Amino acid sequence: MSAVRDRNESAWLLTADGRQVQPDLRREMRRYHPRELVDLVVVGAGAGGSVLAQRLARAGWKVVILDAGPWWDPERDWVSDEAGSRHLYWIEPRVIAGADPVALGANNSGRGVGGSMVHFAGYAPRLHPSDFCTASSDGVGADWPISYADLRPYYEDLEAELPVAGDDWPWGDPHRYPMSPHPIGGNGLAFQRGCLEAGIDVRVGPVAIANGRFGHRPHCIYRGFCLQGCKVNAKASPLITHLPDAIAHGAEIRPDCMVSRIEIDDRGQASGVVYFHEGVEHRQAAQVVAVAGYSIETPRLLLNSACTRFSDGIGNDHDQVGRYVMVQGAPQTAGRYAEEVRAYKAPPPEASSEAFYETDPAAPYRRGFSLQCVSPLPITFAEHVAAQGHWGGVLREYLRDYVHWATFGALCEFLPLPENRVTLADETDRHGLPVARFAYSQCDNDRALVDAARRRMEEIHRAAGAEEVITINRFAHLVGGCRMATRPEEGVVDRDLRTFAVPNLYVTDGSVLPTQGAANPALTIMALAARAGDRMAATRGLR
Repeated sequence: MSAVRDRNESAWLLTADGRQVQPDLRREMRRYHPRELVDLVVVGAGAGGSVLAQRLARAGWKVVILDAGPWWDPERDWVSDEAGSRHLYWIEPRVIAGADPVALGANNSGRGVGGSMVHFAGYAPRLHPSDFCTASSDGVGADWPISYADLRPYYEDLEAELPVAGDDWPWGDPHRYPMSPHPIGGNGLAFQRGCLEAGIDVRVGPVAIANGRFGHRPHCIYRGFCLQGCKVNAKASPLITHLPDAIAHGAEIRPDCMVSRIEIDDRGQASGVVYFHEGVEHRQAAQVVAVAGYSIETPRLLLNSACTRFSDGIGNDHDQVGRYVMVQGAPQTAGRYAEEVRAYKAPPPEASSEAFYETDPAAPYRRGFSLQCVSPLPITFAEHVAAQGHWGGVLREYLRDYVHWATFGALCEFLPLPENRVTLADETDRHGLPVARFAYSQCDNDRALVDAARRRMEEIHRAAGAEEVITINRFAHLVGGCRMATRPEEGVVDRDLRTFAVPNLYVTDGSVLPTQGAANPALTIMALAARAGDRMAATRGLR
């Protein structure tokens, strides 16, 4: 634990009772004048932006972090209420299109300091080595310009910093986790039982939720509202895992600051950003700019930053900005059991399996899917039931029966397609900025994966003794849009997340992923940002 504290003291920067970040830390935070030339301005305080800022603040850089949303207070702002938690999601206007339009909001975007990890389920798996070479090995997707080995040490560091709890992991690159697995509830027990009966390998975790006291972070109390923000600070989010340490090392966080454009000087370099705060336009000058607004807002910002040098948007000389946006197919299958399950009585991921993650040569599709427990709360469960066509009295009867249902979810690796992209819409937001238009359509391989995952989940439920099963098709997690590549004709950033077009402009969020795997992306985004931070510290962010 001393090694973790040496590189990230956030867990010790909470009050002794673990209820909040030490008040003096925010009150005495360093504040830079907007006209002061800082070393780095980061747009977005989520998974990628927070880790990058924390790493470079520790390297002695002057860092300013701008986030469009509020600075949350878990004591005040987190509520054990689904409907009362919508303020955590990015619900400002966006336009969706395509043959399979993707609803944006609660399942794939966040608003405020901490980003989407404030309301993520805590599930923190790694990608597999095969994810970095799907074009070469499976004939689909794209090869990354880095390998799994390049990220392995960053995965290990971050698993210790969050920390991650789980069983020894046999899939991909087999490894252990720093904390032992959590106990599981009725949902996890049903999943375990069904997998064992069906001959499917299963493990508990991995979750970025403290299993025991960690610094001043408390143990999980299993209140079951992980997706509404962790009230006790046991679940990792940048709000408590990396940002306090960044502030302690001189970084400034400015909430409620909507960045409208990146400025480019006469040399073709980024010179800072322009942003709105309380309706007033400001500018922050910086030696280096890093954008970490995720897969919709990052392409939108680059496109909205069109200028004399970049008439179609920064870095868009080859029409790559906004392309290859991916979502994961995330069908969920619920099963009704004679005994009470009470699925809400544990962290939602509980148990999981990556037995179907890799390409099966005998299957009619490429790549694969992972399986895990999910624990929809009553409103979300009602959506599952309504999707079957039930309404009125029948819907109410299903909801009265809620405690008897267990729900499993899949994450299917949908393929990167160039026409799945973000562009600018004609509509504008409250700042007068064109909003993002996100067009998405599935391919046949995507649909085949969802069907295979559904059948596996139904098999597990039946093997566990379920009397009835229902499935809802849905999406989860966004990645892509500014992908990492070897050449500018194929992507937006290089292997160090530096944009090909502007030598001191970086993208450090999930938009850089060339493929998405069948794993939740948070840990990989953080690992990529930590690696980029090392490269930037070594070169001062410049060629």
